[in-house]
Amino acid sequence: KPEMVKTMASDSIIFAMANPTPEIMPDEAKKAGARIVATGRSDFPNQVNNCLGFPAIFKGALKVRASQINEEMKLAAAYALASLISEDELNDDNVIANVFDPRVVEWESEAVAKAAIESGVARI
Repeated sequence: KPEMVKTMASDSIIFAMANPTPEIMPDEAKKAGARIVATGRSDFPNQVNNCLGFPAIFKGALKVRASQINEEMKLAAAYALASLISEDELNDDNVIANVFDPRVVEWESEAVAKAAIESGVARI
């Protein structure tokens, strides 16, 4: 684990996504040389979890009664999520919005609904 991180390039990024216990704990990964560490847990910075996407994608799709969830809608959700962290907020421990940020569902669902309309799958 830490020995694997030590073999990586400088400023490496680690996605330790196993739950409930990540493959490597963030403090261990950073001590071994990782610059950015993301996990699936809310008690560490940079939580990457499907709850950052699914509620908003479904809300946006349902809002416009989309006949399907297409690639354009998924990309719209991803770009909306990425836009939630400003350049001023961006740092090694803050590369993705927090799952508890109320803007996540609103911004993403609006983007998804718009993409559904623009791609022709909205039914309202």
